[in-house]
Amino acid sequence: MPKISVVIPAYNVGRYLPECLASISSQDYKDFEALVINDASTDNTAAVAAEAAGKDERIRLVEHPSNMGTHLTRRTGVQEAKGEYTFFLDGDDALAPSMLSELSEAIDLHPADIMHFGITVTAANGTLDRERQDFESFNNKPTKPSQGLDIVRDIFDEDRGQQVDWRFTQRLYKTALLKKAFAVMTDNRLGRSQDGYECFVTSALAQSYQPIKECRGYRYYYGRGISGTAQITPKLYARYCREFQSNFAAAYDFANSQHSAILQKCALGFEHKGTEILANDWLLRIDDKHKAEAAHGMSDVFGPAITGREIYRFIRDRAYDFLHQKSAINDTDPLWGWKAIADRIFVNSAPPLQLERYQSMRSKANEHLTDLKARQTLDAYNRQRIRIFITTHKKVDIPKSEILQPVQVGPGLKKARMKNTLHDDDGINISEKNPRYCELTTQYWAWKNVDADYYGFCHYRRYFDFSKDTHRENTYGEIMDDYIDDAAIKRYGLDDATISATVKGYDVITTGIKDLRTTIDNWGSPLALYRAAPDLYLKDLQKACAIVMKSHPDYSDDVKQYLHGHYSCFCNMFIMRKDLFFAYCQWLFPILDEFEQSTDMSAYSQEGLRTPGHLAERLFNIWLIHQRRIKPTLRIKELQCVHFTHPEQQTICRPLELADNTKEIIPVVFAANDAYVPMLTTAIYSLLLNASDKYHYDIVVLERDISKQHKAVMRKFLVSSPNITLRFVNVEREIAGCNLTTSNQHISIETYYRFIIQTVLPFYDKVLYLDSDLVVNDDIADLYNTDLGTDLLAAIHDIDYLGNLNNMDGKRLRYSRQVLGMRDPYSYFQAGVLLLNTAEMRKLHSLPEWLRLSSNTSFIYNDQDVLNAQCQGRVTYLDWSWNVIHDCDTRLERIFSHAPANAYRDYLQSRKQPRIIHYAGFIKPWNDASCDLADVYWSYARQTPFYESLIQHLSGSSHNQVQVAQHERVIAEDNGLRRLVDPIAPIGSARREILKTVARAVEGRH
Repeated sequence: MPKISVVIPAYNVGRYLPECLASISSQDYKDFEALVINDASTDNTAAVAAEAAGKDERIRLVEHPSNMGTHLTRRTGVQEAKGEYTFFLDGDDALAPSMLSELSEAIDLHPADIMHFGITVTAANGTLDRERQDFESFNNKPTKPSQGLDIVRDIFDEDRGQQVDWRFTQRLYKTALLKKAFAVMTDNRLGRSQDGYECFVTSALAQSYQPIKECRGYRYYYGRGISGTAQITPKLYARYCREFQSNFAAAYDFANSQHSAILQKCALGFEHKGTEILANDWLLRIDDKHKAEAAHGMSDVFGPAITGREIYRFIRDRAYDFLHQKSAINDTDPLWGWKAIADRIFVNSAPPLQLERYQSMRSKANEHLTDLKARQTLDAYNRQRIRIFITTHKKVDIPKSEILQPVQVGPGLKKARMKNTLHDDDGINISEKNPRYCELTTQYWAWKNVDADYYGFCHYRRYFDFSKDTHRENTYGEIMDDYIDDAAIKRYGLDDATISATVKGYDVITTGIKDLRTTIDNWGSPLALYRAAPDLYLKDLQKACAIVMKSHPDYSDDVKQYLHGHYSCFCNMFIMRKDLFFAYCQWLFPILDEFEQSTDMSAYSQEGLRTPGHLAERLFNIWLIHQRRIKPTLRIKELQCVHFTHPEQQTICRPLELADNTKEIIPVVFAANDAYVPMLTTAIYSLLLNASDKYHYDIVVLERDISKQHKAVMRKFLVSSPNITLRFVNVEREIAGCNLTTSNQHISIETYYRFIIQTVLPFYDKVLYLDSDLVVNDDIADLYNTDLGTDLLAAIHDIDYLGNLNNMDGKRLRYSRQVLGMRDPYSYFQAGVLLLNTAEMRKLHSLPEWLRLSSNTSFIYNDQDVLNAQCQGRVTYLDWSWNVIHDCDTRLERIFSHAPANAYRDYLQSRKQPRIIHYAGFIKPWNDASCDLADVYWSYARQTPFYESLIQHLSGSSHNQVQVAQHERVIAEDNGLRRLVDPIAPIGSARREILKTVARAVEGRH
């Protein structure tokens, strides 16, 4: 029996095999065998091996009848091996002449189960020498001897740092160990990372491990085969992903078969480390233009959480490098491409550990990016010579500018500091005075800590209009606008070039100096205006002015001119040359300080406490009048002030990230306004009451004005189960600038929100939309699971519309064909219950296109009509029970009954067991408790916290009451019987309906 067996798995290595086998034959050690296992090569591999075997009897050729892959080829070699020890040599590598003799000596000294030798690396096929050196250094890193499970733990256990590599060909094994290990390994063909799996099993079964890294006679050619950094295609990368996954699965199977928690933990470590190695190929070997496709392929195999984590790992590391090197990152850096790919990977659910690792890596990557952006932003700010500071206490939209610089103000900033902003509590400051001084704390901070040529000040809601255009102002002298978006930036010149061109050449820039006789309620003078201000005291203005005249007697005439004159500018907004700004601050702050010290404001209201800020607005005018008087050549410019009503940053709806990946997410969207909250809550409550615990229901409410209080009540009441999420999405921006009207007084603007779904929920390709004037009696998961194929949506025929189609006048039929362009008007569906294929709807029309189409004034039911017109031929029709329209104002008899017979029959059948009852039309349970199917509605509504509000609607006492035609009451409102009936049979109850039936029968009404 030879002392050493050398197993050479060989597939299409004919060009390299002569060198490999020659290196074996030339060994200075003789007691060995070499087994060439030809894995059905299609080149000259077999011929080369046969020739070598004919010249050297220690070389033996073993043929595979068909290609089986490296793993199974190695297994064949192990089965054939007769030596005491065995190692594997790749056919494209070679051995130094003394390699086997060195191994023999090591066996004699340290006869361990596994002996870990070193390698000598040679760069091949254009591999960079730096890469060669790194690879060689890593694989020759010193390791320590170990025994038992410590062997596998040192390689795979993350808690131990995974300090030992898993290269299977870089080890000498007792042949008996290999035979035992391969006997329990998988019979499946493996691929890349099979070294890790084979090392995992073999190391787990070994009892002793000895490093002999000084033995480096294995000559490894880095760049041959699949090693190195040569570019690969997304298709090949996807194959690598599947191969790695197969190896991970096989490792878990082995660990489970050994019933070892330690091995299960090591298998997890193998998966984590192996995934990082695989992801490195994505970074280094995939061209940037193909990275998104390759990431998609990886996600298909490993899921979005694992894939997203790995890409965020690269983002984290690159951002950290920039931070550590204190270098700038430009807009073309590949990091931004990686970030775009990572952000498009939506992680809705994942196993807890995967989700935790993903979120942790994403958080750290974003933290580094934020720090990097903040540092670069602040560096850019400090380089500017014109600096206009935007006072803010919260996150708001700021124009992309290096001149307009946000400053976070207020006490306690150390606990809630925003990045990417300056802070008024840095350096010398009076930040603690912000509740009284308002934006003046920014002015003080800039005075004491900033060097610039020009100093300017704005408010996060109010900016200067730097454009050359004159815009219409309100009666308070302000331009009113909504959002700080690209259009606003262009409209008001809020870009650095325009700002710089406007500012240079002037000494002072202020907001418009207004004539108080014609603006701001026409009070006539600053004194009269201050006197009229609620929560402000005229004596405070008088005291401040007295301090000015005492400290600066030469300002006395200026004080009088201002107070009793007719002109003033406001908002503490100005831009000044440095010398003037410093002079102003040296004049202003001592005045305010003396005022504070001599004034007791302990009983002032919250607005009254801001008196120093209000006084500064007036004091600035006095100072400016004085400067004009003593410096007639002062160059002063007035700019309009633009007031943005919605400067807050847009809240972006992001994918849910659930730690329970066993539950499918069902997204359900409602649309409502604040007045409709009681009805919305009832609808959602009915849905949740019938929901299955097998799913997670992501309830998304699209709104513009639902109050914080109502949201809080809804969350407290509805989110009582871990499989429920309730989210509110403000869609104000999505519809801003759109002239949305409805052709029906009973239909609100919220009806258009269903078009917004495809934009605000980009991570869902299928969404269930429900109107808020309905109740759900069954699990909507059954509805959601409808297969849509490539259809745009699923819906239920509209029984009311179908009935109208058969009117003898033919108007609705002509309308359907001529206005809507419907080929089959009888396919018209009702849009209150829609299962939307948002993936296909995005392809059909963008949001602006949908809104433009639905604004057609010739439509009867705007959004519903446009959906029918645009989606015809691509609709899946649902069972009628999923949208049972109630009988509003006897329409069942007057209209529904005229629908085609089969439709009317199906509608009537659906009323027996309605899964969703839709109270469409102007008569609702909350304005007519005797309406059709109201008892079902009230069975849900009376359980909600808004029951009393609904009763107010019913009684007509609500401020939001909609006036509708009322049915005649069975028991009149002023009838004394109501005091007896109401307590025992509440409105909407089944008992109430029974009593109503009896009463009608007694009175002869049916």
